[in-house]
Amino acid sequence: MKVYNKFFILFAVALSLASCKCMQKGCSSSDAAEDQSECQKRLAEGGVLTDANGNTLIADRTFFAFNQSDLNDGSRKTLSGQAEWLTASPGLKVMITGHCDERGTREYNIGLGERRANAARDYLVSAGVDPSRIQVSSKGKDDPIVMGSTEEAWAQNRVAVVSSN
Repeated sequence: MKVYNKFFILFAVALSLASCKCMQKGCSSSDAAEDQSECQKRLAEGGVLTDANGNTLIADRTFFAFNQSDLNDGSRKTLSGQAEWLTASPGLKVMITGHCDERGTREYNIGLGERRANAARDYLVSAGVDPSRIQVSSKGKDDPIVMGSTEEAWAQNRVAVVSSN
């Protein structure tokens, strides 16, 4: 139970990307000037999040290119970490929610968000996670993660987010 609580706390902290630090080549946890968008970018490229104590956090988001639902290398790396986390927490169930940027019709983006969530789900299942532990949903362009009509905001909204039920 203690391990489950630790993972849950780490997962919750990962949701707060505004205070995250990214660990990757050339980026240390002491880089105070690194902002949220740079952290998101590095995370999308396969970076690893750590908290202030240096504990590794499991990322909750997989990022997608415009109008795409294919997983890139960074997304597969994120999902591999999530698969390990879920394997270590066999009683945990998760929801994967697909999101899109504001461009396109509501109906199209609901479908695209669902394809993104299913791509993440399929990867987790292929990595050995029981499919009965995973639900998928789509927000499409409704309920954006980041408000704004810029490429930076759009990139942060093209995601599938894993959260515990």
